[in-house]
Amino acid sequence: MRRRQFEKALFLASIGLWLSGCGDSKGDPKAEAPPPAVVEHAEDANIFQVDHPEQFPLATTVEHLSASQLSVTGTVSPDVSRNVPVISIAAGRVVEVKARLGDTVKKGQVLMRVQSADVSGALSDYRKAVADEKLARVQYERAQLLYDKGAISLNDYQVAEDAENKAKVDVENTAEKLRVLGGRIDHPASIVDILAPVSGVITDQQVTNAAGVAGLGSPNPFTISDLSRVWILCDVFENDLASVHVGETAEIHLNAYPDKAFIGRIGNVSPVLDPTLRSAKVRIEVANPGLMRVGMFVTATFHGQKKENHSAVPAAAILHLHDRDWVYVPEGGKKFRRVEVTAGSMLSGNMQEILSGIKPGEKVVQNALVFQSTVEQ
Repeated sequence: MRRRQFEKALFLASIGLWLSGCGDSKGDPKAEAPPPAVVEHAEDANIFQVDHPEQFPLATTVEHLSASQLSVTGTVSPDVSRNVPVISIAAGRVVEVKARLGDTVKKGQVLMRVQSADVSGALSDYRKAVADEKLARVQYERAQLLYDKGAISLNDYQVAEDAENKAKVDVENTAEKLRVLGGRIDHPASIVDILAPVSGVITDQQVTNAAGVAGLGSPNPFTISDLSRVWILCDVFENDLASVHVGETAEIHLNAYPDKAFIGRIGNVSPVLDPTLRSAKVRIEVANPGLMRVGMFVTATFHGQKKENHSAVPAAAILHLHDRDWVYVPEGGKKFRRVEVTAGSMLSGNMQEILSGIKPGEKVVQNALVFQSTVEQ
């Protein structure tokens, strides 16, 4: 009996506690809300604070007046008007190649030798024409003698004269055909020498030893280029075409020789844009002192006619970091701000041009590398 009363009391107490808990949660709405979030503000990564700012001397940016300029990349290409193909009119088999791709050759130099049945046939025709002309000449001389003595008629004399004239024409025609094929009358042979028509550099070779040559219908065995003047072909974007004009000059720097500058003249701006890159081909014609090789990469700089105001700072004040250029300017107190700039060309007095980012009269840290090394410690 007592046990049943104890279990009943325990059950009633549990129900009371449950009802009490439900009442408290409904009465306090904050009990169900999550704790408030704490917001932390990150510091500016371009602000640096130092303990002794006086150890970093400052320099004042100065004004620099210069013409606008546009720099693009390009490649060295041969002047197509100075490319001369080497052809073999005679078909046959190559028996010897005496020149290779990249060789410098002189006009009249033997490039290859071809054994040709065409030359053999032309030589045979020439010899037959010479023999026929010899017989026709003898018959004509005999007819002339007989006609003078009244032994033959005028018609027979004229027939002999006509045969002699036609025989001479045949000799001239066969001799010319032999010369066109590359053969020589004074040196009869089936092998013909292919000579360089001009002096220059072999920039293309399409023939090897024992290869077949099909005459005019085949690819040119060689191409010789006169590289004393070359073309620089550049891609200029549509938005920059206003800075490029035919007849103006451009400054050329070879990637292989960055310290050497060459001056070229703009010969053509393509009237057709590349639909993918939205750029136009610009052709710069420049004299080649011997350093420019076909395929070399170059940087071409076009200088505008209008002068613009830019800034100039000591070259040491510019820090090249992560493919960008930066300077440090005082922010007040012991703080300095890192400012991104667009660096231009080097100037005299170990100064460098700043195209954008800061204005003349602003202060910058004179040695950005020393400052960067200090704040990273």
